[in-house]
Amino acid sequence: MGFLLHNGHKVVTTAFTRNLLFGQRGCITTIADNKKAKTNTKFKESKTIINKTICAFSVYTRNFTTTTNMSAKPCVTLDNINPSIKVMEYAVRGPLVIRAGQIEKELQEGTKKPFTEVIRANIGDCHAMGQVPLTFIRQVLGLITYEPLFKDPNIPTDCKERARAILKDCKGSSVGSYSDSAGIDIIRKHVAQYIENRDGIPSDWQNIILSAGASGSIKAILALLRCVQNNKRPGVMVPIPQYPLYSATITEFDMHQIGYYLDESKHWGLDINELQRSIDEARKVSCPRAIVIINPGNPTGQVLSKENIQEIIKFAYKEKLFIFADEVYQDNIYAPGSKFHSFKKVMSEMGEPYSKMELASFMSCSKGYMGECGIRGGYAEIVNMCPDVKAMLLKSISAQLCPTTIGQACMDCVVNPPKQGEPSYELWQKERSEVLDSLKVRAEMVAKTFNSIEGFSCNAVQGAMYAFPQIKLPEKAIEAAKKAGQAPDVFYAFQLLENTGICIVPGTGFGQKPGTYHFRTTILPQTDKLKHMLELFRNFHEKFLAQYK
Repeated sequence: MGFLLHNGHKVVTTAFTRNLLFGQRGCITTIADNKKAKTNTKFKESKTIINKTICAFSVYTRNFTTTTNMSAKPCVTLDNINPSIKVMEYAVRGPLVIRAGQIEKELQEGTKKPFTEVIRANIGDCHAMGQVPLTFIRQVLGLITYEPLFKDPNIPTDCKERARAILKDCKGSSVGSYSDSAGIDIIRKHVAQYIENRDGIPSDWQNIILSAGASGSIKAILALLRCVQNNKRPGVMVPIPQYPLYSATITEFDMHQIGYYLDESKHWGLDINELQRSIDEARKVSCPRAIVIINPGNPTGQVLSKENIQEIIKFAYKEKLFIFADEVYQDNIYAPGSKFHSFKKVMSEMGEPYSKMELASFMSCSKGYMGECGIRGGYAEIVNMCPDVKAMLLKSISAQLCPTTIGQACMDCVVNPPKQGEPSYELWQKERSEVLDSLKVRAEMVAKTFNSIEGFSCNAVQGAMYAFPQIKLPEKAIEAAKKAGQAPDVFYAFQLLENTGICIVPGTGFGQKPGTYHFRTTILPQTDKLKHMLELFRNFHEKFLAQYK
């Protein structure tokens, strides 16, 4: 039911509100009575009454709403949620990225900008930046999700064999069913074989845990260490700069972040004296439990030497630390003389007691040459973990049921790729090489370009997918940043975004030595777009320096 205003607008009312305001037969003309009202000689008089009653109705409903809101306050507010969630930050998807999304919408709506698109160089999202999916992976994923494709003669037989093996190990022969919490057995066995082939030492498939990207298993294992000892929070050593997943998770879990600085003057190398300084200081307030190593480095792009890894292992042994070896970029090695060495292999070669140390190593299908970020596939290999603790880990992950089966299958394609002589082998090798060769060219291009710009210095991108250049900012720019209530590198990044459409992540989000300013950019834009981005960067920076000198 409703009534009509004199301007023809409808106002819907309920019997309750009409009766409350005007009695059983109020003076408002209802929609049902509208025809009679038009012929009523008292219609003009009614309109006057309507206008007056609308005012009363407005006041009443406003008061009614206020009263209702007062009695219906939310039971979950910022004052009573987990305080750790409130203080945790994840810079890769922070305010800059939110603003980038807003700008994209503004461009779509026709707002004029000094650029025509947003270039998202803030995150390692390969396919979003134009990388083409590998044929073999997508064919296998297509087969396991849509069975009629097995009849397609254009799909190679080795793809079909991989898909049948996966489906055979799925309950009901469907990837729509739950897998075991640690993952599909056949895929875990393939992961173990992949590690064994890589390192030349045995790998037990029952020590493999499949997860939603590497992030899922990293968080699950970190959660094991959430235990106060001697009234001190657990501490986790992380490199500075570091991938914000670690700082965010440590904060979320109310643990203590123990930052150790990488040495920028030595290609972001890891200095053992700095590790010792860091842990000695941390022991005053926390109980150090683990050390995180990211190799190749994110955001720094360095590749650790075998000797450096040996030093880290010895340090971890001396300090009784569990090792988190984040090795998701192990295929992304570009610089001459650089080589990936797995922590597990180096530990094994060092012999006892080091070969008996506890370690978790991580891999993902999101990076490398695959770039399947959104499919969320990854694994952890657990080495030398106490059987009782491992049982607790498996119990913990069982509460999450299972990682996505599509992600597991994608990981299977990575660790069990086409072999020489199989129909898909040549195309696989060609596509894989093209991706990695192009990334190598772009890694060199980014470092070379930044080093040619006034005020920039950038270490060689030895591996991974990022550069982390240092930038010297004029004093006037630093003052302008303070007035804007922003850190200087954040101020610079926002100015860059608003003037060029380039979205980067300021070094503040990863950690940096006090008094220095950096930013992380990916090397993922395809070659022509990357050249365009770097030219925009150069032009912007020249204008920025002129404005604040």
